[in-house]
Amino acid sequence: MTAQSSLTLTGFHDSVYTWAVRWALAEMGLAARYDELNPFDDTQAAGLRGLHPFGQVPVLRDGDFVLYETAAILRYLDRLAPGPDRIPAAPRAEARMWQVISIINGQVYGPLVRQVFSNGYYLPRMEQAGDTDALGDGLAAAPRVLDALDAIAQEGLVLTGQSPNLADLMLAPMLCYFGAVDAGARLIARRPALAAWLAQMQARPALAETRPPCLTEASP
Repeated sequence: MTAQSSLTLTGFHDSVYTWAVRWALAEMGLAARYDELNPFDDTQAAGLRGLHPFGQVPVLRDGDFVLYETAAILRYLDRLAPGPDRIPAAPRAEARMWQVISIINGQVYGPLVRQVFSNGYYLPRMEQAGDTDALGDGLAAAPRVLDALDAIAQEGLVLTGQSPNLADLMLAPMLCYFGAVDAGARLIARRPALAAWLAQMQARPALAETRPPCLTEASP
C-alpha cells in the first residue's frame, strides 16, 4: 500500500468533481495535501496542463504517479483505503454502479451542472449574468436524466443510501449542485427514490464537511 502522506490533490474549490474526491478522501479516512489551481484562469491553467493534458481538475499525485479522471481517482483511493471495498461484490450491482458513473459523465454533468447550476446559481452569485437559454435547455433535459436515476434507485442494486460506493461519491455532489437551483430541487423532490437516496447522502458528515465555498458562504 502506498503511504497516505504522499497523496496530493490538485483541484478547484468550486469544482464538483473536486468535491467528489475530497468527500471520498474524508469518507475513506485518507489524508492528502491540497493544491488549488483554477482551470478558468489562463495563468494557472497553463501550470495545470503540466499535470493534466486537458487542463482540468481534479488531479491526484501519489509520489511520482499522476492520475486524472475522477472515476479512476476514486477507484485508486478505494484500493489504498482500509476497510471494505467500495465497489459492490455482486456482478449486477457492480455493473449498475459503472452504468451510473457513465450516466453521470455523459448525461448529468452537462445539463444539470454546466447548464442549470452554473447559469441558475453560480454565475449569479458571482454577480455575472447567466445564460437563460442554457439554463432552460438544462432544465428541459433534466427530467429524463432524473427519471433514469430514480428507476435505478428504485431497483435497489445501487443508490441505496448505504455506505457510499463510487457512483454515490460522484453523483451526490452533482445533485447537490443541481438542487441549489429551486427548479432543480423541485425536480428531484418529484422522484421519491432518488430524493430519499440524496437525503441520506446529504446526512453523511463527510459530505457536509467538504461542501465547497459556493454552497456554504453567504452571497456577495
